[in-house]
Amino acid sequence: MITLNNLKPAEGSTKTRKRIGRGQGSGWGTQAGKGHKGQKARKGGTIRLGFEGGQTPTYRRLPKRGFSNYPFSVLVQHVNFCSINKKYTNGEIVNSDSLISKGLIKSIPYSSSIKILAKGELTVKVSFSNEFKFSSAAKELIAKSGSNIN
Repeated sequence: MITLNNLKPAEGSTKTRKRIGRGQGSGWGTQAGKGHKGQKARKGGTIRLGFEGGQTPTYRRLPKRGFSNYPFSVLVQHVNFCSINKKYTNGEIVNSDSLISKGLIKSIPYSSSIKILAKGELTVKVSFSNEFKFSSAAKELIAKSGSNIN
């Protein structure tokens, strides 16, 4: 039976702390694991990432050329028919606000769009808002199922 007077930590769960700079006999005396002199042996002797001892660092020596499309990229969030079937009932209107409230997409950031894809079958009759993009297969299945795009 475990009582307060015989509690012990689990085997291997505790480790003694390495006491640095406490004499030669400890094995971590003299320079205390910091080597001989120099910037990194001093108090506060850390150097920032990419610092090359005063030499012009690599990131400044290399030319900055090329093109990145990131500022112009458009985030497209996809919604499939199978997820619409789970969250919507007949006669409901599918728009961006309802998709967010039902948890099918995240909030719509600037320069993004929503695309309806034809994965699964559309079994509910709903009205889609005209603000979405649709795959060609999705448009066909929407017409077949009796749903419409407003």
